[in-house]
Amino acid sequence: MLARIDAAEAGLLKLLTWLSPAFPIGAFSYSHGLEWAVEIGDVTSRPALVDWLDALLAHGGLGSDAVFFARAHDAVCEGDAAMFAAVAELAAAFQPSRERRLESFAQGSAFLTAIRASAPTSALDLAGSWEGPVAYPVAVALASAGHGLPRGPALAAFLHAGVANLISAAVRLVPLGQTDGLKALAALEPAVLVAAARAAATPLDDVSGAAFRSDIASMRHETQRTRLFRT
Repeated sequence: MLARIDAAEAGLLKLLTWLSPAFPIGAFSYSHGLEWAVEIGDVTSRPALVDWLDALLAHGGLGSDAVFFARAHDAVCEGDAAMFAAVAELAAAFQPSRERRLESFAQGSAFLTAIRASAPTSALDLAGSWEGPVAYPVAVALASAGHGLPRGPALAAFLHAGVANLISAAVRLVPLGQTDGLKALAALEPAVLVAAARAAATPLDDVSGAAFRSDIASMRHETQRTRLFRT
């Protein structure tokens, strides 16, 4: 006789699927400007990579994405279409460069397409409250809340996956060995948890960003002569 399936375990499986490199959103093709940072000499070692990603979590795109995730998750749980639209609009406006817009919107669109096909939820109707493109963190939050996944674990998993994807890019770009990549990911675990906790307590009106070197990297990448990544 099959044991009764625990809801939390079922939710964990969904997160593992959605945030897996195999989920068809093309995450492997984006570096968030890291490719330019490697070429210019800002990131040439594991310690430098850890410092770069720690700054993104505390002050940059990963940190602001976490706030958008948290507030979008809240809006879906409350069934507040107006709030969801406000989060989606600010997340769209917050992209500092053409490539970062491409990175977030392309992944957000692909994510929603895959969710509609594989794990539909009535929460997807809220996406219609915003007529513009849906940023990636907002899309993942929408699906997570729609399937009843708690905000805390879902947000932490989202940030962990984002950091892991950028470390994977650095392993190929610097290059770093796989072991150094794993050490970098382990070193950033506390920063991921801090960023998730901070985002959970940050109102939408207080979202901010100050990782200017990362923003410049994404702009400079647009004209970089040799590129392996789209951003």
